Amino acid sequence: MAEKIALDQFTHESDLCTLEAENAVRCQVCAHRCLIRPGKRGICGVRYNEAGKLKVPWGYVAGAQIDPIEKKPFNHFLPGSQVLTFGMLGCNLHCSFCQNWTTSQALRDPQAGRSIQQITEISPEELVAVAVKHGATALASSYNEPLISSEWAIDVFKEAKKFNLKTAFVSNGYATPEVLHTLSPWLEGYKIDLKSMQKNRYREMGGVLNHVLDSIHLACELGLWVEVVTLIIPGFNDSTDELWELSRFLVSVSADIPWHVTAYHPDYLMHSAGPTPAAVLQQAAEIGEEAGLHYVYAGNLPGRVGSLEDTLCPQCQKVLIRRRGFWVLENQITAAGTCPDCGQKIPGIWR
Repeated sequence: MAEKIALDQFTHESDLCTLEAENAVRCQVCAHRCLIRPGKRGICGVRYNEAGKLKVPWGYVAGAQIDPIEKKPFNHFLPGSQVLTFGMLGCNLHCSFCQNWTTSQALRDPQAGRSIQQITEISPEELVAVAVKHGATALASSYNEPLISSEWAIDVFKEAKKFNLKTAFVSNGYATPEVLHTLSPWLEGYKIDLKSMQKNRYREMGGVLNHVLDSIHLACELGLWVEVVTLIIPGFNDSTDELWELSRFLVSVSADIPWHVTAYHPDYLMHSAGPTPAAVLQQAAEIGEEAGLHYVYAGNLPGRVGSLEDTLCPQCQKVLIRRRGFWVLENQITAAGTCPDCGQKIPGIWR
């Protein structure tokens, strides 16, 4: 609790809520829709009610660095470019296999190791200036769950637009229609984790599967560039039936959604499952392709998954972008976003 109180100095008032009886507020940025009474906090631990006003994170980063955009991962969003990635503390879910748990679970788990002493106070103007100085073409909110600090991200992104920089979220997708509509004028790329198609798995993580599925639908309808990532965990979400169900769902939204199947390594509280073998990723990718997805990628095992790191034209099968890990080795997509051989339009944000 001391960590949460110390973070309260880095907050702004938010109107992404409704006012309820007895000075309570109902938060609208994530699908929990927490009813927060005066002096109490939402499930995320960082949004709280101060005398009938919703106070939310603003004005600091717990991490910020220049990364290849492929690390997010995005494969159809400014390939080969550098992005300034920034994050805060906290999350609205509690996944036992979290790969970023030192930031996402910092307010929930004393073993996380991140604290108020390790954050940096910064303004949107200062953060964007760092991106410009280092030649970044985009800013991405990541590391923890960006939805719970949407107001901060919007202010950063508004400043980024003054410099013609693109913007992105790396998110669990546990959103509300209200927050997606609020974000959409300032957001271009939305990477969503679809962790499982099993309702009970999402209950274990503290969420509801259908809310994530609804977010994928709505984000696409709003015109955001959506890429979906599934961390393939042996014995957790790697059954053939589940991978088929997930693939068919994505196809039902759009066959052009890039689907990234990525390798798990034992981390945080889940050590019972071993690292994901390359063959399992390849099998998952084959299911996605057979289901009708045009762009399926395998990640976290560079050089071990063949052409599944590359972007191929779905019409003529020409290799358009060759990758190794986070690095683009060759990019032949035209300035118009098409295959140079057959003219097939390749969906994405290329410039």
